[in-house]
Amino acid sequence: MRPTMRPATLAVHAGREDFEELGVHAAPLDLSSTYPIPDLDEGTASLDALAGGDENAPNAVYSRLRNPTVARFEQALALLEGTETSVAFASGMAAMTACLLAARMRGGHVVAVRPLYGGTDHLLATGMLGLEVTWATVDTVRESCRDDTSLVVIETPANPTCELVDIAEVVRQAGDIPVLVDSTFATPVLQRPVEQGAAMVLHSATKFLGGHGDVLAGVVATSEEHAHSLRQVRILTGGVLHPLGGYLLHRGLATLPVRVLHAQATTQLIAGRLAGHPAVLRTYYAGLPGGDPRGLIGRQMDGAGAVLAFDVAGGYDAAVRFLDALQLITVAVSLGSVDTLIQHPAGLTHRVIEQEARTSSGIGPGMLRLSVGLEDVDDLWEDLERGLRAAANRD
Repeated sequence: MRPTMRPATLAVHAGREDFEELGVHAAPLDLSSTYPIPDLDEGTASLDALAGGDENAPNAVYSRLRNPTVARFEQALALLEGTETSVAFASGMAAMTACLLAARMRGGHVVAVRPLYGGTDHLLATGMLGLEVTWATVDTVRESCRDDTSLVVIETPANPTCELVDIAEVVRQAGDIPVLVDSTFATPVLQRPVEQGAAMVLHSATKFLGGHGDVLAGVVATSEEHAHSLRQVRILTGGVLHPLGGYLLHRGLATLPVRVLHAQATTQLIAGRLAGHPAVLRTYYAGLPGGDPRGLIGRQMDGAGAVLAFDVAGGYDAAVRFLDALQLITVAVSLGSVDTLIQHPAGLTHRVIEQEARTSSGIGPGMLRLSVGLEDVDDLWEDLERGLRAAANRD
C-alpha cells in the first residue's frame, strides 16, 4: 500500500494488503486468546520481542501481546495518519493513560493546554499517575516547559468548545519535547497532526473512527520509537483492544471519509442557522466567520468538522428545557456516530473537572455540544428549533 494515496483510497484499502494471498475479500476475525507454540525456542524469542515492545514476532504467543485483527486496524490507521505505526487500546482513556505513563518514564512534568476532554483533564489534575501538570495557553507553552517536562498535551479541535489549536506553533515552542495531539474531533480525514510536527496523535476510536456507536477503543498513531513504550505499557496494564473491536474499527475506516465529509457539510449549515437564532447566545464552530482567528482551516485542517457547541439563552434551566423537547436527536455523551447526539458538557463530559477549570475554558451552564450525524439537515433543524422554542419558553 502506497502512503501517497489519497485518504479516501487509503481508508478503503489499508490493512487489506494480504487479502489476495489469503483468498478473502472481507477481513478475517481472529478471536484466539492464545496461540500454539510448536517450537519453544521460537516462542521464547517471540515473547521477548513482543514484551519488549516490538510490533511483530514469528509467534503471537498470547492475545495480550499481539492480535492479528487488531494489528490490521493499527496498520490502516497509521497509513491514514502518515505515521510509522499505531497502537490500539481498550478505550480512549486507556490510550491517554498509556501515553502519560510512558511520559512518566522520561520525566515527571507535563504541560497541557485547556480545554481538553473532561476525562483527560481530570486524570492530569488528580496527579494519580505521579505527574505534575502545568496548564498553559498556546502562547505560554515554552515558558511552561522545564528540564523534566516529558510531554505537551493538546486537543484540537478542543472538546467541547471546538477551538482550534495551532499545532505547529505548539511544536515550535515545545522544542525537543514530544507533543501529543488528541485529534478525535478531526480524524485523519480533516487533520494529520504529524504533518505539523506532532509526535503522537491520539483518537478516542469509539467516536468517528468506529462511527456506529458499537465499539469502545482508543488508538495512538506515532513513530516506532514511541510505540515501543506504548506497547510495553499496554502489555503490563492489560489495556488491550478486543479483536472484535479491532474488526469493527477496521471496517469503519472504509466509510470514514464519506461519513465525516457528509456530516461536516450538514454541520456547517446548522452552525449558520444556530448563529442567527435569537435563542442562541453564541455558536462555537470554526467554520463560522471569526471562528478560526489563527487561519488554521486550509493550513492545518481541511475543514471545521462535524461537532459544534452553542450557548442557549437562559442558562441551565433553558438547556434542560431544550433537551427535554427533542424528539429526533439523542441526548447522550459520545460523538462521531451515524446518528446525531447532543449533551450538556458542564453536567456530563466535563462534570468531573473543577468548576474553575470549566469556567476558564468557557464551559457554561447553558452550553450544549452537538455531534452531527448523517440525517437530513432539515429534519435535524426542525428538532433543534423545537428545542430552541422550549428553551425560550419559561412558562
